[in-house]
Amino acid sequence: MEKAKIKDKHKLKAKWKKIKEDRVLYLMLLLPLIYFIIFHLIPLAGMSLAFQDYRIIGDNVFVGLKHFKTLFSSASFFHVLKNTIIISTMKIVFFFPIPIIFSLLISEVKSIKFRKYVQSVVYLPHFLSWVVITGIWIKLLSQTNGGVNNILNIFNVPSIDFMTSKGYIRWVLVFSEMWRSAGWDSIIYLAAIMRISPALYESARIDGASRFDEMIHITIPELTTTIVTVFILNLGFFMNAGFDQVFNFMNDSVISVIDILDTYVYRIGLINGQYAFATAASLFKGVIGIMLIFTTHFLAKKISGKGLW
Repeated sequence: MEKAKIKDKHKLKAKWKKIKEDRVLYLMLLLPLIYFIIFHLIPLAGMSLAFQDYRIIGDNVFVGLKHFKTLFSSASFFHVLKNTIIISTMKIVFFFPIPIIFSLLISEVKSIKFRKYVQSVVYLPHFLSWVVITGIWIKLLSQTNGGVNNILNIFNVPSIDFMTSKGYIRWVLVFSEMWRSAGWDSIIYLAAIMRISPALYESARIDGASRFDEMIHITIPELTTTIVTVFILNLGFFMNAGFDQVFNFMNDSVISVIDILDTYVYRIGLINGQYAFATAASLFKGVIGIMLIFTTHFLAKKISGKGLW
């Protein structure tokens, strides 16, 4: 018993020593931690409003599942839910592989100067607001003098009004998200690639492997854990189809196909003043996100042995 206590004491001492050595990293983590506590953890207490009738004067009245019943009997709710699922699915299917492919390609570039130049160019859009990005894409896709339609006109293809077309606007969301975030999202994969032992590549070269063989049999398998982790986390945000993006791209012509849960909550909550009803919709979205994270984690753990934790 005494030996176990001494052993635990040594382990605790070793942990504190490690924390002390990495104190700068922990200090860097402090600000993001404070941010998430203030803007994500503390607001969870307000979720109780989903089960109450809000009163400006006096105490709120507990009404149980009243707002959820109203929510699930609303045709407009299921319409925006359908839009959210379609847009999020399109983004995952067509966008998720792009940062992985880009990181694999950029890691093969031997010129450090050229690599840094390419990375700077593709990282830049991430630091632009969606207001600026929307303005760029509206100009680029303009039916009268936009760059895309000018190219189409060269091949005698009639001009397309992308921004007001229900058939194209979802693709505009996908490609604008790709343009903005693909480079930045590749950082985590590049970091994982940098951690792969050079000895593995040296052994492969001795065995006569080409650079393509190295990518297929070394780089991609070593990235599997990172890919699975990022995929599970992305599914946790599946119901967040991108409020800032959709809000800026939205207009009367296409609102029926890109109106999502976040814009629906914004409209019924902040504009119409139905705070409790909007909270119920937000709580539903959050619960679905948690369920998706746990389901994907356990499926990935069962299939590949690698999950989020």
